[in-house]
Parts: sequence; C-alpha cells; structure tokens
Amino acid sequence: MHRVAIVGRPNVGKSSLLNMLARSKVSIVDPTPGVTRDRVSTIVELEGPKRIEEPLLVEVTDTGGYGVYMAEGGRFDDAGMDLQKLTGSIEGQIASAVERADLILFVIDAQAGVTALDETVAKLLRERAMKKGDRSGDGKRVPVMLVANKVDAENWEPHALEASALGFGEPIIVSALNNFRRREMREKLWKALHEITPGDDDGRMPEMQIALVGRRNAGKSSFVNALAGSERCIVSEIPGTTRDAIDVRFEVDGKSLLAIDTAGVRKRSKFADAVEHFANMRMAASIRRADVVLLLIDSTEAISGVDKRLGAQVRESFKPCIIVVSKWDLAKGRKNVKGKPITTDDYRDYLDKELPGLVGAPIVFTSSKDGTNVHEVIDVAFDLYEQSRTRLSTGELNRIMKDILASRGPGGRGRVYYASQVATSPPTIVLMVNKPDLFEGNYERFLLNRFREMTPFAECPVRLIIRERKRASLQDLLSGAHRKSKEVGKIGGGEMVEDDGGGWMEVGEEK
Repeated sequence: MHRVAIVGRPNVGKSSLLNMLARSKVSIVDPTPGVTRDRVSTIVELEGPKRIEEPLLVEVTDTGGYGVYMAEGGRFDDAGMDLQKLTGSIEGQIASAVERADLILFVIDAQAGVTALDETVAKLLRERAMKKGDRSGDGKRVPVMLVANKVDAENWEPHALEASALGFGEPIIVSALNNFRRREMREKLWKALHEITPGDDDGRMPEMQIALVGRRNAGKSSFVNALAGSERCIVSEIPGTTRDAIDVRFEVDGKSLLAIDTAGVRKRSKFADAVEHFANMRMAASIRRADVVLLLIDSTEAISGVDKRLGAQVRESFKPCIIVVSKWDLAKGRKNVKGKPITTDDYRDYLDKELPGLVGAPIVFTSSKDGTNVHEVIDVAFDLYEQSRTRLSTGELNRIMKDILASRGPGGRGRVYYASQVATSPPTIVLMVNKPDLFEGNYERFLLNRFREMTPFAECPVRLIIRERKRASLQDLLSGAHRKSKEVGKIGGGEMVEDDGGGWMEVGEEK
C-alpha cells in the first residue's frame, strides 16, 4: 500500500484536503491554527484517469502544522497550560510521517500567497525528506508534490502559480472545501503513485478495529503507542492533547489491527470551543465503527461522572467492551478503606459498584510505561470479537430457551412462541411472545443473564427484542408470504420457527 503524507504550515487546509481525498469527514476542520496535533490517517481508494485502471489503495496521513503551536492570543488553553510546549511533539510527528511516506503533498494557501513559513517548510522538506536509499538502497528522495489549496475560482489560479518559486515544480491547483478541480487532483495523484514502488506495508485491511475511549489524561495515547511500539500519538501532560480520532494501524502476532485513539472527554459544560464539541462527536462515531471498545479508567483517580457517562454510552452502543485499568503501576501499594494494600479484586468490586451497566465486561489491569498486560488486552479483544460474530442455530437457541423457561417463567399467562437470532455484532435475539409487558424489566434482565451463562455470548452484549405475535391475514396465508422469512414464519395463528432440518417447531416441541 502506498503512503502519502500531507504537510504544510498551520491553517493551509491540510485537514480539508484529507477529507476531500477520502470523500468523508476524517479530520477536524476548523479555522483555529493547530487543531490537528497528531497524525490522522485514513485509507483512500484512488481511481485511474480512465476509470478502467486498477484502483490504488493509499494510506493518507494528515499532520499538524509546521511552526510554533499557538493561535493569536491563544498560547494558553482553558486550563492555563502552555500549548507552545507541544511544538516539538507535533514536528516530531510530522518528521515520522515524512520518513515513512512514499509521496509528500506540500500544501500552501494560494489566497495568502507564499509566506516566510512556507519557505521554511520547503527548506525543511528538502533537508528531511527521507532518501529511498534508507529503505531500498537506490538513493532517491521521496517525491514532493506541491498543492496550492483554496483556489476557489479561476481568478485565483495566477496567485497559485506563484508557489512554483518554492522549487517543487508547478503546483496542483485545487480547492478542498468546494471541490474545485478535485477529480484532476485525484488523477494526478494516481499517476504519480502509479510510478512509485510502495514501501514494505502489505496493504492488508485490518482484521479488527478497536476504539479507545476515556476521560482526559486517562492514558489512551500512551496505550496506543505501547501497542504500536512507536510514538504514534503525542503524549503530553497537557490534558486534551488528542483533538481528533487518530487511526493507528499495527500488527500483533501477524494480525493486522487498527486502533482508534479518541479525544479525551470531560463535562460538556466545560467544553472550551467548537473543536472540542466536534471531537466529542467524532469519539461517538469511533465507537460506532469499532468492533471492540476499550474503556480506559485511570486507576490513580476516582471514578467520575464522565467515566459513568462514557460507560453508559458504550453500553447503549451494544459494542463488546473491555475495561482497561491504566497506570496500575502507580496504583499498586495504595491503601484500601481497611488500610490494606489495594488488590485487583478490591478494584474489580469498586468498578462493579461504580459502573453497574458494564458488569460482566472483562477487566484488564495495565501499565503502558512498563508494558504490563498491554498485548493481553488484544487477546481479550479478539475473543470478544469472535463472541459477537457467533450465530446460534434456531433449533439450538430454542432448546436453550426451553431450559430457561423450565427454570423460571415470566409469570402470569406469559408464553414464548419461539426465539431466533436475527443478527450478529451484536448478537440480536428476537422473542415472539403473547404479552410483551410480562417479559420486560426484571424478567428481561434475568433472560439476558441466563443467555450469557448458556450461550457463547458470555462477555459481549446481547440485544434482546421482545415482540408480540401477530396473526397472519388470510391473504398472507393464501399467498405464502408467511414462508418468505427464514427466521420468522407464520402458520395459521401460531408462531413457529424453522428448525435445523427445515421443519417448523414451537418452543417446547421436540423435533
């Protein structure tokens, strides 16, 4: 897979360019300089000029802006932290992106013209652009394509051409926000990459996606770096350093994975700006696209309302969740309420009390600093992922349902006609009953607990849908419409289910 790095000074539209290439909102776009701090990567499929060529899969990386990290009058954040301290980390992330790239897109703002900082970036690129000889021995530099962004109409094109003086040839003219000349840019990028041999990345799509969520400064970025074995995310004492959802691709035991490091969350009433609101929305979207969610809990701090809200958000998403207790090396040796050193059992009891909605979720105690249990989290994540993708046959599920009803029924005249698993990820079970209200509340919780005990879904959430049976109309019976579904069938007035042999049975009936 080819790798492309987007670089340039702050606020030239690098994030907008990434979003344009990806045809989706991958990176936060805001007029505040320095919004992007970490490397933000996504996989883009580029079509050839004639649309009959083999498309190219490209990993495109958006980087922070070269230059001092601070907006005018905005050197200090809402907590009084000096943001200028991040400058070295941001430029280190840029250098890493450049070193691993097969092609660099150097972006300038055509409307602002070539600035002194643009010239500094050009000089740095000539000095830092990795020689291919470092990897393949041919001694050639990584090519740099100059992109003149914010060309919103043809009258801006002469201004864009002035960028040729930077020494990287005639610029590609584009407007990332209004898609002016988007197709032309994508085609030029395809042609340039078509002539380049990609690096060592095998281009495999990830086998599993994990999202890391947690409140500010819970150790998410440190955990991602420990997983990836490199400084992929900026780690700083400044809370809220990660502003976007950062995709990090890495391998564990030959398996390709993608970790999504999300922005740290705090109380909504304390959000400093629109960027923080948008980052929170991106965090929620990351949960939705993940296969497994890692909820990081800082063991050195008490469980907060933010932790509880995040736990509820994960529970409502029906995503498999691992509670990752971070910084355990700092918590060990502290005293519990009885004055004795705190143990993992003590902390499990504490989590069960504070996060009751996640009781049953696996808990792993970790330390990113010394690597304790970091890769064990991935083993547990794969196990949860497999659980969530398991499908039970209808006959097997109804036999389980029969045993559950034999041990405890819903009371009253409640009756289950059949159970059927209609989906995976999450496992979704539909119960057709005569009186849904008898199955809600306590009995529903009882059913979910028994399903966890008696099915392969021991640690992943199960979505239970309870529906009232409805009689088939005469027209449906005559047309055979009741036979169209493999999972839900209607014969006469009685709800039945297709068994493993192709027949139909009611819960409690022996095949």
